[in-house]
Amino acid sequence: MRWKLFIFAKQIKNEKTMYIDFDKYIRQGEPEKRERADAWRVAIGLQAVDGLKTSEYLRETARRNIEGDITIDEAKELVNQYYIKKTAHDEGDADVEEADKVSANISKLLQTDSFTYSVAGFAAIHKAIFEGVFKHAGRFRDYDITKKEWVLRGDTVFYAHWEDLGMTLQYDLDQERQFNYKPLDKNQLVEHIARFVSGLWQIHPFGEGNTRTTAIFTIKYLRSLGFDVNNDLFEQHSWYFRNALVRANYRNVAKGIEYEPVFLERFFRNLLLGEDNTLKNRYMMVNPPEEWKMPETEQVPSKLPDKLPDKLPDKLPDKFSTKNQYIISLVMAVGLGEMSIKEMIEYLGLKNRESFMDVYLNPAIKAKYVRMLYPDKPRHPRQKYLLTAKGILLYNQMMKED
Repeated sequence: MRWKLFIFAKQIKNEKTMYIDFDKYIRQGEPEKRERADAWRVAIGLQAVDGLKTSEYLRETARRNIEGDITIDEAKELVNQYYIKKTAHDEGDADVEEADKVSANISKLLQTDSFTYSVAGFAAIHKAIFEGVFKHAGRFRDYDITKKEWVLRGDTVFYAHWEDLGMTLQYDLDQERQFNYKPLDKNQLVEHIARFVSGLWQIHPFGEGNTRTTAIFTIKYLRSLGFDVNNDLFEQHSWYFRNALVRANYRNVAKGIEYEPVFLERFFRNLLLGEDNTLKNRYMMVNPPEEWKMPETEQVPSKLPDKLPDKLPDKLPDKFSTKNQYIISLVMAVGLGEMSIKEMIEYLGLKNRESFMDVYLNPAIKAKYVRMLYPDKPRHPRQKYLLTAKGILLYNQMMKED
């Protein structure tokens, strides 16, 4: 059965009406306002994943938080009280209420740096996002699910069996924890991250809200790896992100359809490398009508190059390099190993620990080139420091130049 064009048009309309222009706060250059605006624009934009729109009240509350007139906790409380006291109800109010409360919850998550990489941490993100919205917030489903997908012409992805959810999620997280990023170039890194995020989403451990949970987990995880995530992608292309996850996990041999990760890789190349690949939902539909097929000029190979060219493109230094020679010296000292503070000071031929912390280590950590081996226990007796994924890319860049 052919799906009608108006379905797609309706989804696009919903996505566009979700956009809120916070650019003036981004341009102002005030770090705190910029960070709060960035959190809200992602939080509101992600509601398009389920075709939800926020209210004018929520947007005004967000503006007050961005300006610093109220805290994020006060903003959340104002939204909750607004719906407790609201007496008149129109059709669709339940969806708007969900969008408003979830947006406030996501904004708070993104305005904090805390992150726990574990099954419990993944569930805690779902609970924090949907607190006060779903009774099952933070709890794994106890039933199997299917979902008709527009991009699959009504077919569904096969999600994990409900009895295996915890075990499957634990396996994926363990595999990622043990994964070695050191030998990867930027293309292989993007492929790997896309594959990891795709696998997490396919588990679909919750009855509702899996894509929004996966998106927030992904943002916070990538930050922990040292990446400066381009949150505009999640704000403006949240529905594309979901459809790309669907295509990456859908296979129908009888119809000649294989898993297609290239759409998700395009998203992550824009997100992490600052590229400008075209992101259009209609290109992802299986067996699309002729007018929806991707033009050959916009197609990308399904397999990316195995290695970087001898001369790295300009965008790599813009994204991952630095002119701070102290950070570069520290990155080259740590290399692909692990070092204690004492070992780093000795290697660099320094004597003053306080000066080393102020000039070398703290700036490198703040710029996300170096991280702690035990981040949850800064004073761990065996604490050491190693490069983040961002730091490894800088290290490899410098090695190539040498």
